[in-house]
Amino acid sequence: MLAGRYRGFDGADLAVAEIGEGRPIILLHGLFSSGEMNWRKFGAAAEIAGAGFRAIMPDFRAHGQSAAPHDLAAYPPDVLALDIEALVAQLGLTDFDLAGYSLGARTLVRLLARGMQPARAILAGMGLEGITGGTRRADFFRRVIDRPDGWPAGSPEAFAAAFMKQNKVDTAAVRLLLNSQQSTPADVLHTLDTRCLVLCGVDDRDNGSAADLALALPNAALVEIPGNHMSAVTKADFGTAIAAWLGHGY
Repeated sequence: MLAGRYRGFDGADLAVAEIGEGRPIILLHGLFSSGEMNWRKFGAAAEIAGAGFRAIMPDFRAHGQSAAPHDLAAYPPDVLALDIEALVAQLGLTDFDLAGYSLGARTLVRLLARGMQPARAILAGMGLEGITGGTRRADFFRRVIDRPDGWPAGSPEAFAAAFMKQNKVDTAAVRLLLNSQQSTPADVLHTLDTRCLVLCGVDDRDNGSAADLALALPNAALVEIPGNHMSAVTKADFGTAIAAWLGHGY
């Protein structure tokens, strides 16, 4: 694996790692996570690389090994999309694929809406409401950030709080990041004709309906794998499904 750095839209020092050789695919991770947690730890990146791809895994700002500024100016609307646009430019990529899990999938849609043109896109761990809305989910995470302790054992809030602590999340920076998030209206989704795979755990309803998201996109297929929002990304089926779909070519 190659580990390096790149400059965000504003020059922020951000981390990126690569594994494999071949056609480039940028893999975007979820909230409170990292390229290591979502893509490398459970083998998905290795499986994708083994299928003949150059897997490029940035850490979003305020995540992983990237900078986590506390300045409001560092989190304008669509900040994560701005950073990935900067990464694509710095790598000189012109023909590539994109994949994202959860927040990564939401960011991927923003990139498409802003005009990025990957050959193929994979939206994982995401449903329609998480794209067209998402305010309910963001409010949930803000509540957990503001109150990291005292939630009932086994509750969604308790799981989220534990995940934040496990990953040593900079909550002040992530709160600013949550405020930068933009929704994508359904009428915009209908114009995004990039070939897409919507990939979701069969028990994952955290961001709404994956089936409805696939129906809203003009050129999308739906694949469901075992698991919920937290577990599906850890299963071998996750990387296998992505590698298999990518391997079908165009």
